Amino acid sequence: MRPICAGRKSQNLNLWEKTNLQPATIRSKTEPRLSRPVQVAEAIKDWVVEQGLQAGDRLPGEADLIERFGMAKGTIREAMRVLEAQGLIKTRTGPGGGSFVHEVSQQRAKALLGNYFYFKDLTIGDIYQLRLTLEPELAATLAGKLPEEILCQLEENIAEYSEPATSADEEREQHVASLRFHAILAEQAQNPLLGFIIDFMVNLLADLTVYRRLYSPPNTELWKQGRDHQQRLVAALRDGESDLARSIMAGHMEIAWTLMRQQEAEVQRRFLSE
Repeated sequence: MRPICAGRKSQNLNLWEKTNLQPATIRSKTEPRLSRPVQVAEAIKDWVVEQGLQAGDRLPGEADLIERFGMAKGTIREAMRVLEAQGLIKTRTGPGGGSFVHEVSQQRAKALLGNYFYFKDLTIGDIYQLRLTLEPELAATLAGKLPEEILCQLEENIAEYSEPATSADEEREQHVASLRFHAILAEQAQNPLLGFIIDFMVNLLADLTVYRRLYSPPNTELWKQGRDHQQRLVAALRDGESDLARSIMAGHMEIAWTLMRQQEAEVQRRFLSE
């Protein structure tokens, strides 16, 4: 943990310059005006970046922040609550307490991003279009590089749906489990951005599958094709066959997209007929 250097000079900041916000008179009419605490929170984030602070570094105390940003105590406190809600700082009480820079977890980042897409009315096609672009390349880069422990984990995951589902509840569980196969691969991505995006899409698809009931009625063809592709993919990954792994994953995405689209249409027809 690195404390703020004592020699750093405290200075008031021009709030508009630090947050890159336009004054209300020239801001776009479609652009919502940020509250003062949110503006201050953005300025604090910029300052943290400029100072090169890392997770675990202590932020200046409240009095220092009031002087540094030229804001009232209530505004500073509300700004800190905004940052804590975003997962960017963590407050500790007691001896040695204070506010500290905090690394945002993947779980929180996915939750915030999920909140954004909740209002975008995404389709299965939207998700699979991106999956078809990214996941075959991920498979190709992982071929021959996964430890046996991970390969066994993938095989154990496939074993969870070794037989076709016999009920809607079992079908739902199998859908979610089959998507977990892809989350395991995403965790192994050498490119953290690629891994995060794929993992986010997998979680998004799992949520859509559950709340739109895309697992009902049970789809034996989807189960058969998915399981077969995953088994062949594990073999290609184990043997270091990059091109084959890419091809298998691409085929898996294309067939799954087609079958899930049919499943989505069936659910819609069933809904309209009720």
